[in-house]
Amino acid sequence: MGSLHPGAAMVYERVNGTVYARYRDPPFDRIPRWKIGGSPQMDPTFEEWMDINKLSTENETFRKQLDRLMVLYYTIKDSSKE
Repeated sequence: MGSLHPGAAMVYERVNGTVYARYRDPPFDRIPRWKIGGSPQMDPTFEEWMDINKLSTENETFRKQLDRLMVLYYTIKDSSKE
């Protein structure tokens, strides 16, 4: 995509995790939509996992949510062995 048109209204759409943008109004609405983003990567690196654990020691709400995630993880992990 070349340059954007200042002041032109845009529409953002998410399709199967990919985010697209397109112009809403004429005369630019005939320009096909273009990809502007996608789903965030959901596979944390080791460094990110260490940051997550550190953050959980600093933020009670985050700690509670991480605890809930771990309970879910172990529940699913244990039930898949049966």
